[in-house]
Amino acid sequence: MFRQNRLIIAPFVMAFIALIAFAHPVRAADRGALERFLEVTGFDVALDSIRLSADSAPEMLGLQTEDFGSEWSRLVGDVFDTQLMHDMAMDILAETLSDDLLDHAASFYASDLGRRLVDVENKAHMTEDDGVKAESGVAIIAGLEQIDSPRLETLRRLNVASDVEEISVRAIQEVQIRFLLAAAGAGVIELQMEEPDLREMMRAQAADLGAQIAANALANAAYTYQSFSDDALAAYAVALEQPKMQQVYTLMNAVQYEIMANRFEAVAARLAAMQPSQDI
Repeated sequence: MFRQNRLIIAPFVMAFIALIAFAHPVRAADRGALERFLEVTGFDVALDSIRLSADSAPEMLGLQTEDFGSEWSRLVGDVFDTQLMHDMAMDILAETLSDDLLDHAASFYASDLGRRLVDVENKAHMTEDDGVKAESGVAIIAGLEQIDSPRLETLRRLNVASDVEEISVRAIQEVQIRFLLAAAGAGVIELQMEEPDLREMMRAQAADLGAQIAANALANAAYTYQSFSDDALAAYAVALEQPKMQQVYTLMNAVQYEIMANRFEAVAARLAAMQPSQDI
């Protein structure tokens, strides 16, 4: 369901959640319904796949996972614990996701088309990024461009609809900033610039990052949905563009990125005991 970029800050995320909660001042879904929602939409698998983003953490600090030996696998297993992330999501959703929005999203993903989509999305979430998927997606895109296929526009619609308010760039940059500040606070690195300068540098890189995200997302969608007909994908785009589904995606993306940022901060705290300080 929720296609994430492998790599927002808490106030940013919680602002989205507050808007959703304010817009729907009704009883939130009960936890049993939420458990079923996570499964039928595939959000439980999307949460579990957050741990795959952990491999980008050392690179942001100028290190490699190999620098930590076997300790790295243990750290990732502890910090990105499936049950812990699941419970974090449940706690937030229990207070913010209304029955109305839950029922709307769950009814679509429980349909024949929805179940097929969740199946391929779950597999895509948990596939290690070994380059094969990306290369295959790029090749598919090239072929579609060569014949000027309308399928390209449908794939773009899917990506725009799932990235509500185009928050991916801001989300990735805020995860990076939050992680770097946590690492500096833990003594893992020594930042050579103040936070305002770091943020300004990120803003200057936003356009290039956005273009990269869009290209990667398009290739990923082309690969993930290659077994679906053009009509099926068009129906999916229409479903994602519905106002209620847009609100669900806003909330789900916020929850997912908050958990990612929270876990990256936890990684920073653990690295302090594993690695000598580095300049960055």
